[in-house]
Amino acid sequence: MYRDSERYKKFSRRSLILFGGKATLISILVGRMYYLQVVESDKYKTLSDENRINLRLLPPRRGEIVDRFGAPLADNQQNYRVLLISENTRDVDYTIDMLSQIIEIGPSERRRIIREIKRNRNFVPVTVRTNLNWKEVAQIELNSPDLPGVLIDVGESRHYHFGKETAHIIGYVAAVSASELGTDPLLHLPGFRIGKAGIEKTHDLLLRGSGGSSQVEVNAFGRVIRELNRQEGQSGAKIKLTIDLGLQKMISNRLKNESAAAIVMNVRNGEIMALVSSPGFDPNLFNRGMKSEEWEALTSNSLAPLTNKAIAGRYAPGSTFKMVVLLAALEKGIISPSKKFFCSGVLELGDAKFHCWNKHGHGLVNAREAISQSCDVYFYEVARLTGVDRIAKMAERLGFGAKSGVDLPGEKEGLIPTKDWKRQKYNAPWHQGETLLTGIGQGYVLATPMQLAVMISRLVNGGIAIEPKLTSSIVRSPKSKQGESEQFFKDIGIPSSHLKLVTDAMIDTVNSSWGTAFRSRIKENMGSMGGKTGTVQVRRISKMEREKGVKKNEDLPWKERDHALFVGFAPAKAPIYAVSVIVEHGGSGATKAAPIARDILVKAQSKKLTLD
Repeated sequence: MYRDSERYKKFSRRSLILFGGKATLISILVGRMYYLQVVESDKYKTLSDENRINLRLLPPRRGEIVDRFGAPLADNQQNYRVLLISENTRDVDYTIDMLSQIIEIGPSERRRIIREIKRNRNFVPVTVRTNLNWKEVAQIELNSPDLPGVLIDVGESRHYHFGKETAHIIGYVAAVSASELGTDPLLHLPGFRIGKAGIEKTHDLLLRGSGGSSQVEVNAFGRVIRELNRQEGQSGAKIKLTIDLGLQKMISNRLKNESAAAIVMNVRNGEIMALVSSPGFDPNLFNRGMKSEEWEALTSNSLAPLTNKAIAGRYAPGSTFKMVVLLAALEKGIISPSKKFFCSGVLELGDAKFHCWNKHGHGLVNAREAISQSCDVYFYEVARLTGVDRIAKMAERLGFGAKSGVDLPGEKEGLIPTKDWKRQKYNAPWHQGETLLTGIGQGYVLATPMQLAVMISRLVNGGIAIEPKLTSSIVRSPKSKQGESEQFFKDIGIPSSHLKLVTDAMIDTVNSSWGTAFRSRIKENMGSMGGKTGTVQVRRISKMEREKGVKKNEDLPWKERDHALFVGFAPAKAPIYAVSVIVEHGGSGATKAAPIARDILVKAQSKKLTLD
């Protein structure tokens, strides 16, 4: 009995210890479960959702670009694209071969498709081609039984309604390059495009908008099961330009087949009503993806269609610069309006001879006559008395030598030489012969068509330093409109009597029988115009060539022909519109550029464009 009692006590202790251990273990487990399920429930629910739910960024709709009257220039259109899901086809190569019989798939494109298939999971669709036309879509759908894994998807792509006519203003969008990737998650979306040129680039952040989001449920392999929630992003802003589409198209057609540029500007507020660089290009090519032969055709074209000549083309202004020289001399009292110089057709400076365009000379001419007849000898004399530094200061006040500030990327500064500039640039002194060349807008002087338009605007608006602009207003949402704030332009300080002299002389240039542009006067009942012709040599004529008789411009190779320029304004008595025209290698400004400018100003006045 004693032994049994002892054994019972030992068993009871063991049972108690065991029970106590189990109770402790259970308590720990219960406590841990309580901690995980109650205290840390939100944390682990979040982790679970992260494995089950994916948050995906949705690209926003890019904003529209319209002209001053609301006509669409750039917007978004329905885009058909063909996708390939590799898990739905037994043989990817075979499927691509069959698809290539309907749409062209080149070797490089094929390699890109295969590379993306290998890089992604087999259920992820890979884009084969975008911007399919309806015929291609129909053929793919018709042959769908023979194209396993191929499907048509509908999205949006950028579309430019008037590609060549507005390409240098609107610009284009293209895929994001590696160097452009930043912190913005939108830039990392496949197929996302940003502005690369023109207004598309200037206002890219506004046009881009903000992305939306989509919550999707996925399985353990990442396959989408269903969409749980969707929040659309905010579309990009609507950009309204100052451009008049009708005038833009007319000028583009007028400059067809020329390497040229033309700008029409409101002299009162700086609004650009038309800006054309010819030839143009189709910006839709950049959006859909350009073939190598298409890119080669653009870059090898001697007429440089990708260059915006209106703001990036730098040319010697020639005789269109003579008003600057005259105003510099008048301001310093070096000459008077009635002061006359004799033109025999040539001016000698040491051993050098500086010729007038009229080899027989103009005789005695005063300031007004020198402008209207474009006498080179008169301006040789005036420039020599005035000096290059004084001319440079006046040129800067009229908008030369610096960017105009127009809201387009890629603008060039031009060049207005000074004595200090040459010393720093070439470590050489300035020569008097270089001053004479500056007096007729040649030598080192370079200007853009935009700067010429700014100059003529400031001359005829009373000396107000207007600045060009292309953006009229920005609409961020249907209820929000941001207009351009009212601008106040400073006076550049040129006496009104001097400006009137120059303006009257330019009116004579076009409307007097002795003027260089008389044949291009406006004969219709549309109001008269004023202006100034310019002809610029692209190569120096040697003494031997001059003695033998210089060939006619049209007899020279195209690259050796003179540039033709014209700056003008209308109506003559109360100017509203300023125009600058340059035709590369077009010959005489009077015969080539002036008629173009006349047609432009007739069109502008006939349309009665709004000024607000």
